[in-house]
Amino acid sequence: MENSDRRKAARAGGGALSAEAGESALRRLFFRQPELFAFLLLFCVLAGGCGENEEVVRVDLSHRERIVVAKPAEAVTYAYLPQYSHTTSYTRHNPLVEYLERESGLTMRQVFPDTFEEHTRMVERGEIDISFSNPFTYVRLAQKGATAFARVIEPSGRPFFRGQIIARIDSGIRRLEDCEGKRWIAVDPLSAGGYLFALGMFHDMGLDTDDFAAVDFAPGPGGKQEKAVLAVYAGKYDFASIREGTLDIVRDKIDPERIRVVATTQAYPGWVYAARKGLDPAVVDRIRNAMFRLSMEEPEGGRILANAGIRGIIPAADADYAPIRELMSKLDLYGEVDW
Repeated sequence: MENSDRRKAARAGGGALSAEAGESALRRLFFRQPELFAFLLLFCVLAGGCGENEEVVRVDLSHRERIVVAKPAEAVTYAYLPQYSHTTSYTRHNPLVEYLERESGLTMRQVFPDTFEEHTRMVERGEIDISFSNPFTYVRLAQKGATAFARVIEPSGRPFFRGQIIARIDSGIRRLEDCEGKRWIAVDPLSAGGYLFALGMFHDMGLDTDDFAAVDFAPGPGGKQEKAVLAVYAGKYDFASIREGTLDIVRDKIDPERIRVVATTQAYPGWVYAARKGLDPAVVDRIRNAMFRLSMEEPEGGRILANAGIRGIIPAADADYAPIRELMSKLDLYGEVDW
C-alpha cells in the first residue's frame, strides 16, 4: 500500500515538478542563449501572442514590390587635392564650382578625396573628371593620360609658388643649416610645397632624409597643411615644411608671432587643372572657357577668385611642368614612387 501511495503522490506532484522544470529550462535558455530567447519572444509578439485561440496572420510572399535606389544625377566631378580640410576645400572652391556649372551649362559636383593618393587613384578610375592639384601630382596623372589645360595665378600675382620651412621662435632654429639633426614634420610624400620643394632645397645643401632625427608626415585625411603647422606650434616637431600662404589660412588657430619662417624655396610652376583621360574635349572646352572669363576686375569674378585663394586662371600646357620633372629626376623620385 505504501508503494502505491508513493506512486500516486509522485503522479500528483508531477505537474508541479514539470512546471518547475519548464521554468528552469526557460531560465537556462535566457542566460545561455539570449539571442534565441529574444527571437522566440519577438516571434510571439509579431504573431499576436502565443495563445491557442489567437488568430493566425498569414503573409502572402507572392506579392512583391521592387525597390529601386535612385542613382545620383550624371555630373562632371571636380576635386581639389586635399591639402586642407574638406571644410576648407568646400568653402574655398564651391563658389567656383557653382559658377562653372552656371556658365558652362554642365551639371557639376565637387568631390572630396581623403588623401593625395586617393585623389590620384580616383582620377585614374574616372571618378574625378577635373583635377585641381599640385604640379607633382599632375605629373603623375599625366603619365596615366590626364591633360593639363589651365593653371592658376597665385596671390603673389605670378603663376608660380614656393614652399617654406617654419619653426617656433624658441626652437633654436634660425637658419636652414640648423635643421640638420632635428625632427621634421612634412605635409605628405606627394606634397609639392609641403615636402618635395623643401627636399630639393636640402638636397642642394648635401642633406638627405637620413640627416634628420625624424621625417614624418601629417596624419589622417585632409587638412595636412594645418596639421603640420599645429604640430610645430605645439612643440611636437622642431620644424615643418609647408606651402607658402598656409600661415595666413591658419592664422586664427595660432599666434603668428610665435612662428618663424626659416627659409623659402625657389619658385616652381603653380597648381594645375587637368582633365582625366577620356573626358570629352567639348566638356573641357566649356569649363576652360568659363574659367578664362573670370577676372579680378569684375565684382563676381574677383569674389570667386579671392575666395579660392587665387588671382586668375590662365592656359597651361604639359611643357610648363618641365622644372618639376627635373626636380623629380634630381631627387630620384621616379625610382621611389609608383609614378
